[in-house]
Amino acid sequence: MTVQNPAPTAPTDMAQGRARTPARVLRILLWHVHGSWTTAFVHGGHTCMLPVTPDRGPDGRGRARTWDWPANAVELPWDRMRGSGPDLVILQRPHEIALAERLLGRTLGRDVPALYVEHNTPRGDVPLTRHPVADRADIPVVHVTYFNDLFWDCGRAPTHVIEHGVPDPGHRYTGEIARAGVVLNEPLRRWRFTGTDLLPGLARRVPLDLFGMDVAGVPDHLALPPARLRAHEDLPQGAMHEQLARRRSYVHPLRWTSLGLSLIEAMMLGLPVAVLGTTEAHEAVPPEAGVVSTDPRVLAEALHAFHQDGALASRTGTAARAAALRRYGLTRFLDEWDRVLQEVTS
Repeated sequence: MTVQNPAPTAPTDMAQGRARTPARVLRILLWHVHGSWTTAFVHGGHTCMLPVTPDRGPDGRGRARTWDWPANAVELPWDRMRGSGPDLVILQRPHEIALAERLLGRTLGRDVPALYVEHNTPRGDVPLTRHPVADRADIPVVHVTYFNDLFWDCGRAPTHVIEHGVPDPGHRYTGEIARAGVVLNEPLRRWRFTGTDLLPGLARRVPLDLFGMDVAGVPDHLALPPARLRAHEDLPQGAMHEQLARRRSYVHPLRWTSLGLSLIEAMMLGLPVAVLGTTEAHEAVPPEAGVVSTDPRVLAEALHAFHQDGALASRTGTAARAAALRRYGLTRFLDEWDRVLQEVTS
């Protein structure tokens, strides 16, 4: 059955690659670590200098290859970093502190301002896990969720919370394929973190289509036939959005992440969602937008209900889109970032 829905709307200007111009344009050095978050950030209009190495390894990926980024996101070869003169360095991994100081020849927090963006939930002895910059008062931490701010012990480091902002991909939902979409990156390596072990139980109730990086081996590993689980390896973001929007529903089985941007994107596309009720999920998904539960059986039944009732699925997806736009719109995200950036560099 095909769920009837209004014609898809076009993405916003920012999602199409035209960045705004802030009151004071900064030169910001940051590594391309998290593609979706960086996609939102580079639309702020600041000159974003992204280190690039010949092998485009983890510390030199440069510009994204599968996202549409504006021209103010520029690649910066390692051998030109010392003379680059950034106004600010954004850190996202502990080793970037020493790496940036070595390549720039400057001390972070003294010679050049720095911020540490914490994307991840704490590991180790939760909730006692100390943050890597917990003993530094000169490098503020910006958390992407209030859950992270609550659970990380950041010690002397000042903290801010700037919730995610997502470029609007447009209301594309059709629901014509009676399967549930799920997006997981490296699901075999990350396993319980991503809830990969929950997929067989969900797939017994509703067939699944799995999207993401390093997903090709998951069906064989779980001994699930294509009728119950199909894998779609590392599609470009635009193609993945197009495919997700054709699925009847979206399921988010992740146990321990800050808040998956794929969930917000699915909501913005107009999909009804069933979400494991951990970390920040209950904040992101109001009751009219989907089902949130710590019981995977409840999620499976919600997916089945969406698949049985196309009108329910469409109505719930429309509410999910409205909720995601209201809380995770790009303009709010960029405005909040501008306030913090101006404060730190003033």
